[in-house]
Amino acid sequence: MSAIWFFEDANLFKVLCPHKFKKYKKDHDFDAYKKSDYIYFEKDSANKVYLIEKGKVKIGYYSEDGNEVVKAILTRGELFGEKAILGEDRRTEFAQSVDNTTSICPIGVQTMHDLMRDNQTFSLKIYKFIGMRFKRLERRLQLLLFKDTKTRLLEFFDELKEDFGYCCPNTGDTVILHPYTQRDIANLIGTSRPTLNIIMNELKESKQIDFNRKEIRLKNVA
Repeated sequence: MSAIWFFEDANLFKVLCPHKFKKYKKDHDFDAYKKSDYIYFEKDSANKVYLIEKGKVKIGYYSEDGNEVVKAILTRGELFGEKAILGEDRRTEFAQSVDNTTSICPIGVQTMHDLMRDNQTFSLKIYKFIGMRFKRLERRLQLLLFKDTKTRLLEFFDELKEDFGYCCPNTGDTVILHPYTQRDIANLIGTSRPTLNIIMNELKESKQIDFNRKEIRLKNVA
């Protein structure tokens, strides 16, 4: 299995949801999904972009040999399907709910183009967001191709630290309060769950990290 892990935790929902705009609010609804429900499939028509109100969404595709390749697991406030803004006609990936209570805000491409045309600052933020996402994907793909599993995991912790971490004032440890399960993490760094467990326990035994279900603590070894 191969993967490219999560995107930055930019809460675009607060800015982009049509509920925030009086002109679009009346005709706008949220879509609810259960775990394993697909929001769209590869080769579906790309006529919407989506914002996550709550829950988690897995983005990926299937390789020629039928293996699932996970590109990202996105959480509340994040945008996906954004290539439709740039003119993509057909999806090149699938989007699937990971939670039983996922709620999605769909935005038609024309509505998005209207919002971008009417607000230059808004438009620049969208293009900057898309550009940053592509750059981060490229960097992570290089890590997956050329780094071993342990290094990929440590790089993943560094990314988590930027988005979900804070410094514990008592110990100097970096505490990461994250939304991912161990299965999510294994998928996102391109390894199996047993291999992930082995590496995390090795790091714990060497006092580099401590962890539980929702927290990873990077130990202050200075």
